[in-house]
Amino acid sequence: MSAAIAYMQAGGRRKYLAPLIKHFGGTPLPKVDQDAIDAAATAIYPHVSNPATRNGYVYTPVSAILHHALGDKCPIIRRPKGAKGRVKTDFMWPPDAFAIIGAADEIDFEFGLYLRVLLYTGIRKSEGLKMLPDDTQPDENAAWLRDSKNGDPRMLKLREDIVGPLRAHLKNHNGERLFRFKDGGHFKHLLLRAKLAACGLPCPVRRPTGWKPPQHRLAFVGFHTFRHTWATWMRRYGGADVQGLAETGNWRDPRSAQRYSHAVAREEWDRVDNLPSVGTGRGKVSNA
Repeated sequence: MSAAIAYMQAGGRRKYLAPLIKHFGGTPLPKVDQDAIDAAATAIYPHVSNPATRNGYVYTPVSAILHHALGDKCPIIRRPKGAKGRVKTDFMWPPDAFAIIGAADEIDFEFGLYLRVLLYTGIRKSEGLKMLPDDTQPDENAAWLRDSKNGDPRMLKLREDIVGPLRAHLKNHNGERLFRFKDGGHFKHLLLRAKLAACGLPCPVRRPTGWKPPQHRLAFVGFHTFRHTWATWMRRYGGADVQGLAETGNWRDPRSAQRYSHAVAREEWDRVDNLPSVGTGRGKVSNA
């Protein structure tokens, strides 16, 4: 039961737990193996054929609970083929990311600071909302993330340019969490306001009933896009390879970091400089 509570505290959805608890009953956790999980997915959701949906309903919560309860003794759990659905790798170029953060600063500086932390640490939205002020140490350029989605606490390095704003934030801070925000409609609307402002479009302070945002080029940006952007920038600008991304602790499985290989052009792309160019017929571009 404590493992289930920890799963919910880490951002897991309560509605998926009740069917699992009813199905497994008093089965000891070490007995919940691959065959038992596969059988549970079929028994509880016989009409759900989408692998990604089954993964979210059964495999993800069971995996999180087993990892929390068994630690290093947790068996490797194979997800159903196609469980990840369409892998998203959307990211922001620096001008767009900075424009959104700048707009967020104007709306609510604490919200802008929160987005900066996401951008420069790669943590998830829920992990950022659960950060504690006592675990944030600007003088050491570090923050301890004790509560994460995959159950692995880890140390974060804080960039020098966010240390000052964090120090000022902590000086006037009196809440239990580092950031006062709660996940929900208003929180999501803050990001929408920042995106529309970055595009030069108006947005109501509170979302009216039935109102729909206008089409805009930053519509693809969500909170998780900041995580994708961090990983892409670490690869493209920071020089980190896939193994290096995994060793930051932001992913348990290096295969999850593999999706960011697109961020760096392979060495073979250097050969494009030898293709024929306008004005020279062949070879590199003429400076004449």
